[in-house]
Amino acid sequence: MSSAKRPGTPGPGSHVADSHDLIRVHGARENNLKDVSVDIPKRRLTVFTGVSGSGKSSLVFNTIAAESQRLINETYSAFVQGFMPTLARPEVDVLDGLTTAIIVDQQRMGADPRSTVGTATDVNAMLRILFSRLGEPRIGPPSAYSFNTASVRASGAITVERGNKKAVRATFERTGGMCTHCEGRGTVSDIDLTQLYDDSKSLAEGAFTIPGWKSDSQWTVQVYAQSGFVDPDKPIREYTEKELRDFLYGEPVKVKVNGVNLTYEGLIPKIQKSFLSKDKEAMQPHIRAFVERAVTFTTCPECEGTRLSEGARSSKIKKISIADACAMEIRDLAEWVRDLTEPSVAPLLTALRDTLDSFVEIGLGYLSLDRPAGTLSGGEAQRVKMIRHLGSSLTDTTYVFDEPTVGLHPHDIQRMNDLLLRLRDKGNTVLVVEHKPEAIAIADHVVDLGPGAGTAGGTVCFEGTVEELRAADTVTGRHLDDRAVLKESVRKPAGALEIRDARTHNLQGVDVDVPLGVLCVVTGVAGSGKSSLIHGSVPAGADVVSVDQSPIKGSRRSNPATYTGLLDPIRKAFAKANGVKPALFSANSEGACPTCNGAGVIYTDLAMMAGVATPCEDCEGKRFQPAVLEYRFGGRDISEVLAMSVDQAEEFFGAGEARTPAAHRILRRLSDVGLGYLTLGQPLTTLSGGERQRLKLATHMGEKGGVYVLDEPTTGLHLADVEQLLGLLDRLVDAGKSVIVIEHHQAVMAHADWIIDLGPGAGHDGGRVVFEGTPADLVADRSTLTGEHLAAYVGA
Repeated sequence: MSSAKRPGTPGPGSHVADSHDLIRVHGARENNLKDVSVDIPKRRLTVFTGVSGSGKSSLVFNTIAAESQRLINETYSAFVQGFMPTLARPEVDVLDGLTTAIIVDQQRMGADPRSTVGTATDVNAMLRILFSRLGEPRIGPPSAYSFNTASVRASGAITVERGNKKAVRATFERTGGMCTHCEGRGTVSDIDLTQLYDDSKSLAEGAFTIPGWKSDSQWTVQVYAQSGFVDPDKPIREYTEKELRDFLYGEPVKVKVNGVNLTYEGLIPKIQKSFLSKDKEAMQPHIRAFVERAVTFTTCPECEGTRLSEGARSSKIKKISIADACAMEIRDLAEWVRDLTEPSVAPLLTALRDTLDSFVEIGLGYLSLDRPAGTLSGGEAQRVKMIRHLGSSLTDTTYVFDEPTVGLHPHDIQRMNDLLLRLRDKGNTVLVVEHKPEAIAIADHVVDLGPGAGTAGGTVCFEGTVEELRAADTVTGRHLDDRAVLKESVRKPAGALEIRDARTHNLQGVDVDVPLGVLCVVTGVAGSGKSSLIHGSVPAGADVVSVDQSPIKGSRRSNPATYTGLLDPIRKAFAKANGVKPALFSANSEGACPTCNGAGVIYTDLAMMAGVATPCEDCEGKRFQPAVLEYRFGGRDISEVLAMSVDQAEEFFGAGEARTPAAHRILRRLSDVGLGYLTLGQPLTTLSGGERQRLKLATHMGEKGGVYVLDEPTTGLHLADVEQLLGLLDRLVDAGKSVIVIEHHQAVMAHADWIIDLGPGAGHDGGRVVFEGTPADLVADRSTLTGEHLAAYVGA
């Protein structure tokens, strides 16, 4: 037996290898971090907290986890590194004591139409092998059960260039499981032609009503007008049968337009390739609105939505096909697999059982494997990613989690805490970015960043235990034991939105009246049917503004000014004041510095090594041509305006010679959601999850609507930020709006005028309304899980 003691306990038998029990970070300067130095204990659970935008993700993900991944990548050969993403070394002086990092973040899973829970977790791959070995009748290899694999047959002669060249006759055949009608998507689309064009007009008169298709200059439109297949001056309704067929369904052919060779293709296949092959959730809002108007998606009549060919559906094990298995709730599928005993596939069955049991253990037993990956919430996606790590035998690794309690009911948070502690107890270092007091409470060590957000943050305000944090005079310490109080009086509804016999997903014929003119909170355990009830039953009409959890997308060229539309009135104001074109004041258009193309930096690609970005010497990082910076408005040039914070810009555009009401309205909304510290030109890629969520909320607040539907708006928000959000919701209701919030946060529940609680469980155990009433009634009743947790929270 070795006489070595635990790390940190000196003694004659202690081994020098046991002294490496800290991850040391010195001089971290990523994003807004200000020379942060911190020592993090290994094999412990460390929680990083602080207000949204204080620098938590910059320290944990962009510094510690990024450097760990970069160092691991460097162990591969240059050839292999050429196929891997290149990572730059973080801005930090010393990073010592790192271990292999496994990152489990909140990035939504790929929303490809063919990506499902089963394909994303490799469970489908195991099921395909299982059915190819045991399914009756036998139809082929695992690919025969895959809805992503089409059947292929080919024959011909191939020339083998080896020694004496000779032509060899060859045939090739691959059996796939893809439904040929819907091409593995499960749905087919029907296009409403009246949404594509106005048939009373000719192409020359601008008949197309498709977003972005302008008659005069758009190349796509010119291809149709000058193709020779149709008369561009004749109204579409007067086309002959042949002209209409060529116009709508013409095969791809080369045509010459203005001396350029282009491809002509019928309108229907063109729309299918341009719009329908892309994920609807990833589209820009106006494009998505067009697709929702023009296209109706219906379940594929041939495969009945299973995505699989008839052969794949006919092969069964114990009267269950692979389509049936994927449609089951995972906890039911786990029971079915447990009843299978076949020695020839015993290792496969063991691996499949373990993976399915992990789903149940992590609280996702209510999902089915055929659930599209793009429909998972941020919290569900993160827990799906955790599954492959639960049964891992690895120890002494660093697990990095980004708010693992997102989307979890207070009842489910305890289960998540147990999983985090189990990972730690196996000898791993667990780093968690978190805001929920219930999750902070289990930490061995807490690092609190702040004191504010953006430029006001980026320093370590506190390091120590949870008890020491409670006594510390930091924003987190002061708010850690905050408990909301129930409102003494609630608002009276001004009407009701009647939902009758709702059966979306797991809803079991729900009848409920959602009150209008008040703050209504819809709650319940994860998977109980909250989103199905609201998003599936509240019509997304002209009067409804829906803010869901989908993340905002943007490159480093996008910033708060471009995303919110703020830059448009600013450009017009500059242009009007100086008598020039608005396009000059865009770094993505005519005003861009020609050397760096408006990026502000010059990128040097170093192949398998991380590229180097150096500030542009010509524009000094300002992104604009020198001539553009000579134009001023209110005494400032465009680069100085983009360098302002939201609060500074609100004052600048609010009064005086720079007064611009359109810009001021957008800036006030950004300030209302607590983003007053953001600079207008800050790249979206540097914003935290909470900041992106609030930026999206501020943008939607500008839309005209009487009913606001918010899906977990507290995601990524610190306890102190939640108070500001509640004030914002109150202002919306007091302004005559109806606000419906899908939420788990007890402070939001306590602040509600009306609560609708779904449950009692998840999946087929949920889908029913278990309580309707005021928060005070819910606390007094205590008949549901939500009632018990809310009563404990408010100290009732």
